[in-house]
Amino acid sequence: MSQLHRITVNPNQCGGHPCIRSLRIRVKDLLKLMAAGLPREEVLADFPYLEPDDLTAALEFAARQSDHPILQAA
Repeated sequence: MSQLHRITVNPNQCGGHPCIRSLRIRVKDLLKLMAAGLPREEVLADFPYLEPDDLTAALEFAARQSDHPILQAA
């Protein structure tokens, strides 16, 4: 089941960057932490207001962003 409903975009919050549930936690910041090797449990401990599905939503968001058509010049 998709968790993308947890991603919010508000032009008046965090410069319009995608956030988790309007919490002012940017998706890209969570992705950077996980990419740096922080275990999910540690991220959740550092941000107690986050839920496990929030991290799943961030990963799902990133996966969808990387799936775009590639245009090539002729």
